[in-house]
Amino acid sequence: MCKYRKKKVENKVKLSIFAFEMKYNTYTLDNGLRIIHLFSASPVIYCGYEINAGTRDEMPGEEGLAHFCEHVTFKGTDHRKPYQVLNYLESVGGNLNAFTNKEDTVFYAAILKDHVERAVDLLSDMVFHSVFPQNEIDKEVEVICDEIESYNDSPADLIYDDFENIIFRGHPLGRNILGTAEKVRSYKTEDALRFTRKHYIPMNSVFFAYGDIDFERLVRLVKKYTLNIPDNIESRTSEDQRLDSAFPVSFHSDWKGKTFVVNKDTHQAHVMIGNLAYGIHDEKRMALYLLNNILGGPGMSARLNLSLREHYGLVYAVESSMVSYGETGMWCTYFGCDPDDVERCRGLVHKELDGMAKNILSELQLNKAKKQIKGQIGVACDNRENFALDFGKSFLHYGWEKDITSLYAHIDAVTPEMVQQVAKEIFDRNSLVTLIYK
Repeated sequence: MCKYRKKKVENKVKLSIFAFEMKYNTYTLDNGLRIIHLFSASPVIYCGYEINAGTRDEMPGEEGLAHFCEHVTFKGTDHRKPYQVLNYLESVGGNLNAFTNKEDTVFYAAILKDHVERAVDLLSDMVFHSVFPQNEIDKEVEVICDEIESYNDSPADLIYDDFENIIFRGHPLGRNILGTAEKVRSYKTEDALRFTRKHYIPMNSVFFAYGDIDFERLVRLVKKYTLNIPDNIESRTSEDQRLDSAFPVSFHSDWKGKTFVVNKDTHQAHVMIGNLAYGIHDEKRMALYLLNNILGGPGMSARLNLSLREHYGLVYAVESSMVSYGETGMWCTYFGCDPDDVERCRGLVHKELDGMAKNILSELQLNKAKKQIKGQIGVACDNRENFALDFGKSFLHYGWEKDITSLYAHIDAVTPEMVQQVAKEIFDRNSLVTLIYK
């Protein structure tokens, strides 16, 4: 049902072929709720609420509360018992889901178009009328704690959180999304009400829909089911809170160039190497996006994969990833190997990184890389669920209407010099930090 979604590989962009041909419909209700819709001839509609509240909006002492609230939002509303929440869409073959990230919480559904009103009704009821009964919280807390322990048992996933905690040390962006079992067990009904009444409000949310529904009808439905929002909601939005926790322009760098080793007693060593990177609005982000795909993208021909796995057979998995937040970002590469091969693998990684910084790409090499990444975007077009989530998120945070043609134009504008300059900045050995699980 609920799931924790870790955004860690931005090069796997989700876009839709319909963005070539279709125009978005948008509307803002009087209560501030924004609606965005894109037509698709498919009988399945993907729709939901993207809420501008995530881990970075937690106050000190609220670690893991955003994810906790996501879970317990399924546990009953003013109008429905928990079993009614779970069965309302499933009874007609629909799916209901949710996830939490550093900057947002999402509740969404996949439903046949004949039943779209059910989805709008239920999702609106959950987001704006959940009551978080304590007896249900007491049961769900153990489910969340089991999720935390399961995650802790997966070092290949856990290392991303620990690495972010180093890179964003002392800032909410460095917090583990799940929190700790001890902290989660302390949360009560009033904690969930306090957080959601502050953040789960219309002016802080977007309702997105992707599918075959008349837009005017969609607007009427959303209006219908968001009329009676409780009037005791605080007016301060998560964007206000986020301004208070804006990432400093000159962040402390006591981790730069350092290596951190953690004894995890695992069969395999897990290693991450990375650095601070660019926010979503930074003009250098597209060059890093392309550079990241060249080095450690999903293709078997990615340079790190060719070096560490294909040429030397030292690793099973190696990848690089980037994430961009509103005002900052992170780039990193991950690999798992035999403990005896850690230093050899690190040397090979640095060889590739240094090569990108020292040697400018030829026009032929860059054009090949652009062609590859455009092809990957095109192949990803069939994933309609991920695209719906993606355009909803973009509209929530930035007011952007996803445009694949514009994205391609930005990719085409990247020059070899831009790629090399970004490589020099991000891959500087004096700035890179390394985290090793042994």
